[in-house]
Amino acid sequence: MGLLLAVVVHAANEHDSKVATMVIAELRGKFARLVKIIADGGYRGELIENTRKIYGWIVEVVLRSDSSVKFQVLPIRWLVERTFAWFESYRRLSKDFEYHAETSQTMTQLAMIKLMFNRIKK
Repeated sequence: MGLLLAVVVHAANEHDSKVATMVIAELRGKFARLVKIIADGGYRGELIENTRKIYGWIVEVVLRSDSSVKFQVLPIRWLVERTFAWFESYRRLSKDFEYHAETSQTMTQLAMIKLMFNRIKK
């Protein structure tokens, strides 16, 4: 569905694949049915094995084909891009206005709550 399960905002000098462990730790104990996490190519490496050992979850990396020259919609990954596109309609998230990472994280959570409430109303 493209809804957020956990959010961690971090400094730009930290690579997402290194901070991904913080996001995965946020999921622990919250979603009993969680089995698989879909990720892109940047998350290959020790994250996959560590997540399997510590939490018992599978991290599946979806890669694009090396032979494709033009844009290609990848299975499942378009959900993430669509979610980011939803955030663009929220002024506080369209640019980086926040001074603290915690404020940015909270604004992201509030935007997702609003999106979910709008879906319930329909």
